[in-house]
Amino acid sequence: MRHTTRTQELPFPTKLPRDDERWAAFAARDASYDGRFFVAVKTTDIYCRPSCPARRPKREHIRFYETAAEAQHAGFRPCKRCKPDQPSLSEQYAGKVAEACRLIETAEEEPSLDALARKVGLSPYHFHRIFKATLGVTPKAYATAHRNKRVREELPRSATVTEAIYGAGFNSNGRFYATSSEVLGMKPSEFRSGGLDAEIRFAIGKSSLGLVLVAASDKGVCAIFFGDKTEDLARDLKKQFPRAKLVGDDPAFEELVAKVIEFVEDPRIGFDLPLDIRGTAFQHRVWNALRRIPAGSTASYAEIAKAIGQPKAVRAVARACATNRIAVAIPCHRVIGSDGSLTGYAGGIERKRALLAKEAKS
Repeated sequence: MRHTTRTQELPFPTKLPRDDERWAAFAARDASYDGRFFVAVKTTDIYCRPSCPARRPKREHIRFYETAAEAQHAGFRPCKRCKPDQPSLSEQYAGKVAEACRLIETAEEEPSLDALARKVGLSPYHFHRIFKATLGVTPKAYATAHRNKRVREELPRSATVTEAIYGAGFNSNGRFYATSSEVLGMKPSEFRSGGLDAEIRFAIGKSSLGLVLVAASDKGVCAIFFGDKTEDLARDLKKQFPRAKLVGDDPAFEELVAKVIEFVEDPRIGFDLPLDIRGTAFQHRVWNALRRIPAGSTASYAEIAKAIGQPKAVRAVARACATNRIAVAIPCHRVIGSDGSLTGYAGGIERKRALLAKEAKS
């Protein structure tokens, strides 16, 4: 998969499109460009959004502006149909979704779909549709993820596991324990003590891209970090498992690190080590899509969103990429902006550039 189209809102700021690209977007009424530029018509002294449904003027009568203020300063009036001087429909929807998220996060018990929709002034069907399109998950899934996050926060500071479970909003022990392994990645009692009973082996090696930390549980590789300082990498691992038994200086484990570094240096050999991947169902879908991108190829965030069947969840895809803890093996470095820009990368843009260059040669 390579970046070929621009049909979705980008997750990161990008360079402004060229005039020919702006005209193509305006001619296609592409709403994904709304807010990125404005179109002024010299024959009517009116300026519009790219998605304006009004009849299209001739190209020679068009001028482009980066902001609505610039268009108005040049003497153009806002269009009465698309109202470019007011928040766009997508911005209004984003505000309603943000309001619903706050309601979910502050509620003692999980709000119903009808209650959330009523609070933001939408029908339940419409609210459910725009919530999923904006965040990539349903309101129910968002509430579940937030409740899981709360229980992870409550466990280390609560007197008992039961207290933490009810404090996080679970109605019964049974409902929590049915999914506890998926939510926590370990037994609740282990998580409550910061992974005290969990053993995480790790080692740090050197590569052409700098230092590489590799860590693994008994299930498989759970972390691969790039960095410049040994102490910084070790501190990052400690944040993941604050009181786990971190085991270093294991000659046998250093062989695994050597395999990871070998793969970094020569992507042609492939990566066949077992992984311990922890995340939400949505994150797993994104990460699985990343692993299907061939070495030497790239895909845009919009293409990944389309590949997992949620073409409007571009920002959610970007967040899933940002939370990936297993660099290289889950190749988030192969995801780029729709304009070809490298965008963000936890290991740094230069490492991302170097990884792509290595793969291009292989």
